[in-house]
Amino acid sequence: MAAPTHATPPRTQPWADEAPTAMLVLANGTVIEGRGAGAAGAAVGEVCFNTAMTGYQEILTDPSYAGQIITFTFPHIGNVGANTEDIETSNLAAASGVKGCVLRTSITQPSNWRAAQDFDAWLKARGIIAIAGVDTRALTTLIRENGMQNAIIAHAPNGVFDVEALKREAASWSGMIGLDLAKEVTCGQSYSWDETSWQWGEGYGRQESPRFHVVAIDFGLKRNILRELATAGCTVTVVPATTSAEAILARNPDGVFVSNGPGDPAATGAYAVPELKKIVKSGVPTFGICLGHQMLGLALGAETAKMHQGHHGANHPVKDYATEKVEITSMNHGFAVTRDSLPDTVAETHSSLFDGSNAGLKVKDKPVFSVQYHPEASPGPQDSHYLFTRFVELMTAHKKTM
Repeated sequence: MAAPTHATPPRTQPWADEAPTAMLVLANGTVIEGRGAGAAGAAVGEVCFNTAMTGYQEILTDPSYAGQIITFTFPHIGNVGANTEDIETSNLAAASGVKGCVLRTSITQPSNWRAAQDFDAWLKARGIIAIAGVDTRALTTLIRENGMQNAIIAHAPNGVFDVEALKREAASWSGMIGLDLAKEVTCGQSYSWDETSWQWGEGYGRQESPRFHVVAIDFGLKRNILRELATAGCTVTVVPATTSAEAILARNPDGVFVSNGPGDPAATGAYAVPELKKIVKSGVPTFGICLGHQMLGLALGAETAKMHQGHHGANHPVKDYATEKVEITSMNHGFAVTRDSLPDTVAETHSSLFDGSNAGLKVKDKPVFSVQYHPEASPGPQDSHYLFTRFVELMTAHKKTM
């Protein structure tokens, strides 16, 4: 007998003696009931699943998740609480980009020496809606089989919902294609960064003897990327997403970093790609991650496309063609560079061993490279930290030619 499939999660009420206080309503009309947590209210977004077993606070503050509702496949979310050090967004003035989160079990009291706040209180403070008691395995199966779903997540402590109105709102949301979300999460003005990576017993340090100056274009920059750049010997100047190539190059950088971020790369690329073309042409060493990888691909003549289920987690295997080694990486993206569209001047350097999608590229005759995954992790393994060293090596070689 064939194994049963889960086309849609069952509409169940996990607590028979209680009315549901939260709902996740998919655009196809599926209603999933549960217990509310975090902020009250409702928000539309795209439902994805994340397979990481740690780092929920870093995930929920990653600007790349703007516009999304995250389903955590790991059941115990919130058990280590929250603190001020594990926030990944570099723009603290911006509202939380993530629209909500879906949990298997209810949030428990924190049990960790670094916990400074209960996770439920932290969600409320950041305006993030959560629903607990969901069959996250069934929901993950639905996404895997049918693709990421548009939905609305709602939390009403009194248990009163207008279900039909929620269905209409979920069905009417246009989705992620064509959305430029980078402008919502980028910094408002330029600033400098010198904080280095966290060390046991010491916390975060400072880069006091930088050898290089890097300009980082903020499309939704994560703090740990900045820390890894500083640790590698760089002082970093962060500039907004709409900064012109002329303004960037006028700062005389040794290298340019193109950051991660949310949304459709083609939409953000409408204003960013022309500037990236100028930066590539200048010959300044350039390194891109995630959305930055996709937009560099567009600037080099490739194309991007929406993925079926995206890649979200801290256990994604990637092959490095240069070394023939396999790295376990952290990923968070719903769009990808189309391999077949890469021009002859660009070489593919990495690929996903989950689905074969492109995960890295380099320009054959210029010091320009990028990866689809997150070498800074946070959360995730540190297999790919060598890419920051590679960037430094390119800047070192380039300085010798000046």
